Amino acid sequence: MGVPVSVLLERKGSELETLPLDATVLDAVERLTSRNIGAIVITEADGRLAGLLSERDIVRELAATGPSTLELAVSVVMARDVETCTPTTRTSQLMRVMTEQRVRHVPVVDGDWHLVGIVSIGDVVKWQLDELSTEAEQLANYVRGGSY
Repeated sequence: MGVPVSVLLERKGSELETLPLDATVLDAVERLTSRNIGAIVITEADGRLAGLLSERDIVRELAATGPSTLELAVSVVMARDVETCTPTTRTSQLMRVMTEQRVRHVPVVDGDWHLVGIVSIGDVVKWQLDELSTEAEQLANYVRGGSY
């Protein structure tokens, strides 16, 4: 069940925040803060997915290394083994992966690992709530004898 991830991407827009491998953690912190996001995609020079850097990754490294973390390249701190999906992945499958793997952000890639977008757990929950609201409204209209 569910809809393809491409539907979520169409609804939320195609804006995607990325940083290159040699950006610093401070660069990432500034971008995360200014864009009010919880993770940023790290890309290779050719635009392919290299990893994902989340607030959680930064906090863990700060606890281990201290303030010098901010001077490190994002490539040192980022997660390299990242859960991904494709535009055709169904939201029901994506929710299962996010829950089982305990991830909040999943990059969307094409067959060549080029980025298409990113989906957050918030995007998936919003979609699900909108669907449930629409379904409840249609059922209420049906029960009242209205059209749906």
